[in-house]
Amino acid sequence: MKPLTHHVLMLLADGGFRSGEAMAHALGVSRARVWGAVRELGATGLELYRVRGRGYRLVQPLSLLDATAIERALSVRSGRITVEVVDSIESTNGALMQRAQQGAQGPAALAAEWQSAGRGRQGRAWLASVGGALTFSVLWRFARGANDLAGLSLAVGAAVGRALEALGGVEIGLKWPNDIVWRGQKLAGILIELHGDILGPTAAVIGIGVNVRLADHVKRSIDQPATDLETACGASVDRNRALACLLDGLVPALDEFAREGFAPFRAEWIARHVHQDRPVTVLLPDARRERGVARGVAEDGALLVETQRGMRRFHSGAVSVRSAAGKRVGA
Repeated sequence: MKPLTHHVLMLLADGGFRSGEAMAHALGVSRARVWGAVRELGATGLELYRVRGRGYRLVQPLSLLDATAIERALSVRSGRITVEVVDSIESTNGALMQRAQQGAQGPAALAAEWQSAGRGRQGRAWLASVGGALTFSVLWRFARGANDLAGLSLAVGAAVGRALEALGGVEIGLKWPNDIVWRGQKLAGILIELHGDILGPTAAVIGIGVNVRLADHVKRSIDQPATDLETACGASVDRNRALACLLDGLVPALDEFAREGFAPFRAEWIARHVHQDRPVTVLLPDARRERGVARGVAEDGALLVETQRGMRRFHSGAVSVRSAAGKRVGA
């Protein structure tokens, strides 16, 4: 998104009418450039009304991200994390990983209104509309090596599920290894990337995407059932408050994980597990399939599946899990 386009979005965010002339005067540009910015907003999927004599307005108002508002809403315990908001970026995960490799210490959170190359698990694109999602990453440093951080994505999932319920969501479930779901539909996802020495220390970049208000055209482009936080909450959601709530949940959870690993989160994760004690099919990287009954997760975060050959353990990577009927639930 170009800077001018974002400035026009800021003027329209409250849902009120703004004339092209008034916006051009406020921004010190020509009406033609304002028109071009409005067209670019439309190309992102935002719905706008245009009324002769009144100007433009968004069909639905947006709560644009504001770093100051987010930091102000954080609890004292989470206040040590720095918060940065950018208008547009290729990938918040990519940017924070680059900073980590250059020595940035964290803890730090980077959120973007628009990601041009947002990624999910297994390289999938993360699809979202402007102002309709929370796409952010957290840089956190651990003293231990990457092998000792098994279960981190599950611990983060438990913390995110707890935070979404605090915002008013109900029936928030988890799908191994890194999806948050609501009534069988994907609500949020987690992507963790690690950098460091084998024995430590390790820099973890924790990317999180939450559908807040999922536009119809985005939903149609997603290759699996998906939903949003406003549907789960049954009410509109302020994204600044939501991001502050998520960070308030993540900071103490990451502190606890750094001290004790995944073990303290295991019972909570199993309680939210949407496949718990149900028949599942595990799709392996070599295209083989394992069928059995999901029996939770081990203390290292491995998925436990009871098969005809006994209890099997599966680690993340390219493994996917489906219900026995073959229907994906946030896969």
